[in-house]
Amino acid sequence: QVQLVESGGGLVQPGGSLRLSCAASGSIFSINVMGWYRQAPGKQRELVALITSNGGTNYADSVKGRFTISRDNAKNTMYLQMNSLKPEDTAVYYCNLLSQMGNYWGQGTQVTVSS
Repeated sequence: QVQLVESGGGLVQPGGSLRLSCAASGSIFSINVMGWYRQAPGKQRELVALITSNGGTNYADSVKGRFTISRDNAKNTMYLQMNSLKPEDTAVYYCNLLSQMGNYWGQGTQVTVSS
């Protein structure tokens, strides 16, 4: 079993920055894909960014150039640096880990962008 714990969410003004973290623990298979997803009220959960265990990345068009995903395999931790935040980035952000062992989700962390 894998446990994922997100942190770093909060309230920020438009144009501001936040850094989310996702700490993974448990039976983590070395080859995996980790990702950030978000869900705004009344909307479906959507992909924000993915990162493979060897560092390959993929971003949603809406966050390209503003968000950066990274990971520290030694610490089993993934990050999402979010810059130039917009009100439309407001959502609950979820951490995900996908491997041959299974598909796992964190509990989510709220990000609110508002003046």
